[in-house]
Amino acid sequence: MGDGKAISDKKLLGVAGMGWMFDAMDVGMLAFIIAALQADWGLSVKEMGWIGSVNSIGMAVGALVFGLMADRVGRKNVFMITLLLFSIGSGVSAFAGSLAVFLALRFIIGMGLGGELPVASTLVSESVSADRRGRVVVLLESFWAFGWLLAALISYFIIPEYGWKWALLISTLPAFYAIYLRISLPDSPKFLAVKKVERGSIWSVWSKEHAKKTAVLWVLWFCVVFSYYGMFLWLPSVMVMKGFSMIKSFEYVLIMTLAQLPGYFTAAWLIEKAGRKFVLVTYLAGTALSAYFFGSADALWLLITSGIFLSFFNLGAWGALYAYTPEQYPTSIRGTGAGMAASFGRIGGILGPLLVPYLMANDVSIGMIFMIFTISILIGVAAVLIWGTETKNTELA
Repeated sequence: MGDGKAISDKKLLGVAGMGWMFDAMDVGMLAFIIAALQADWGLSVKEMGWIGSVNSIGMAVGALVFGLMADRVGRKNVFMITLLLFSIGSGVSAFAGSLAVFLALRFIIGMGLGGELPVASTLVSESVSADRRGRVVVLLESFWAFGWLLAALISYFIIPEYGWKWALLISTLPAFYAIYLRISLPDSPKFLAVKKVERGSIWSVWSKEHAKKTAVLWVLWFCVVFSYYGMFLWLPSVMVMKGFSMIKSFEYVLIMTLAQLPGYFTAAWLIEKAGRKFVLVTYLAGTALSAYFFGSADALWLLITSGIFLSFFNLGAWGALYAYTPEQYPTSIRGTGAGMAASFGRIGGILGPLLVPYLMANDVSIGMIFMIFTISILIGVAAVLIWGTETKNTELA
């Protein structure tokens, strides 16, 4: 199939969604691998925090670099490059013999992971009609839940029995998928249409026309990513700290992960009915409330219930965020704008996982730590509610 031919919404969703799923599988497995590495290498809590943060530093660099590249060499090419980068890097990291080597590889893997997400959502946004665009992008995001589910299953069955190295070797599979993509996936029709037009610079997102939208996106991305990575990378470890065994913790996180799917599907239905702003505000407010109860829970039923709602609302909000972001910019700077917003957000992903161990080392309670994440999410809610622009049913420029 050549680059000029059309592709059905379902096929595009399946092709891009698989890439998204592999991305989530890698991030999800890292949460479980951190817990396993602590036991294997005798890591301190601060060293554990650095693994998550170095991953996010790579994601910040990748989102920026590959977002810019996507506006110059095409969405499809960058999508394939990023898939190869994180899948091969992940396999190589199975042979890391020290924390320093593992961290260097996590940076490279992070670049691929961070670059793939905004580029995939931009590709899908530009290939689907206005009345279905929001729903399709949220459904694309729902593949994240399948990736986390896959990560939880691999971690539950592979890590305790065979060790973390085998789990990482399994994550090289997306490399083969990237080869398949080369044959089956056309590039974005909108990108191809403006191929000969002069493209905007990196500063275009802060021009008078786009500055307000960019400011809202950057605040929103920072707050969401800061809280997500601070909370979810530490979920298995927080469960262990609350007194559960590693196996039991993996089991409970698997249950919570299942709740992500109805979160996505309800958000996908609502986003074309009630609009982007409504879904973002409602689901982020639900995330904030759930985070508060999860952090302060001292009974198992409350921990599981609040964890389920945390997964439901947070991942539904992520779906809306990825639908909303590319819609803010014209085609000439869409990859750059989406990539820069995601890149700025990843700074929050660096700080979130680092904040947890530093606060815990200073005897700050889990409840208080989760309260910080709750407040962060509410700041994001305020930004989109007051200054955000609704983009439901608008044609992409």
